[in-house]
Amino acid sequence: MGKRKKSSRKPMGPKKADPLPTTFTCLFCNHERSVTVKLDRKAGVGQLDCRICGQKFQCAVNYLSAAVDVYGEWVDAADAVAKQDTTDAGKYTSPATGSGPEKRSRGTRSAGDDGDGQALNE
Repeated sequence: MGKRKKSSRKPMGPKKADPLPTTFTCLFCNHERSVTVKLDRKAGVGQLDCRICGQKFQCAVNYLSAAVDVYGEWVDAADAVAKQDTTDAGKYTSPATGSGPEKRSRGTRSAGDDGDGQALNE
């Protein structure tokens, strides 16, 4: 009886991983492959730049960081700013609507009134 072919094969080496991308889709203008990331490991800075809309972002990197890490931090920072803007939008309303937590009366104040509700001559 002969050997099986499977046992006579040489073991294959590990599969090569595809390199991580360095160009991404812009969050603001939605153009594909318009955002490029450059890493300056000596200075410890990662720079992100959109060729279409000119959006820029910069963050700290270390020796383990890759371009996707800078892009991920940019996404997180943009989400944090958007979330902060939506929470701040609820606090402040335009005076024309007249609604909001700090509703002020629109009347004339007397000469002795300093806004605390007590007159000077009491």
